[in-house]
Amino acid sequence: MKPLELASKYLDLFFGGSSIEPMIDLFQPNMVFDGPFFQGLSAREYVDSLKADPPGNSRYEILRSYETKSSACVIYKFSKPGVTTTMVQQFEVREGKISKILLVFDTGVFIRNGEFNSKAQSD
Repeated sequence: MKPLELASKYLDLFFGGSSIEPMIDLFQPNMVFDGPFFQGLSAREYVDSLKADPPGNSRYEILRSYETKSSACVIYKFSKPGVTTTMVQQFEVREGKISKILLVFDTGVFIRNGEFNSKAQSD
């Protein structure tokens, strides 16, 4: 799959409301996830973190996307009850699987809504 196809499949699984487990097939085993509230150094660690704290009742609307030979970037409007913000995810791809995800967004909207406890806020 091309990088943007992998990114789209990932987003469909993330926001689909069903099992997160199939997502692992999109990732290199040593996939790195780098986001404001979670950093992980393996596909298993990332998938397990999503299973422990699922996305819940959330949705997205793609605003813009682009790809190169080895990466894709998706800019989207994320929303769930009480929270709406723009998010950017960059996906690096190696050998047909996602090897790194960088997630960027304004954490303040989640903190103000009480989405994260004080430990997460201080990290």
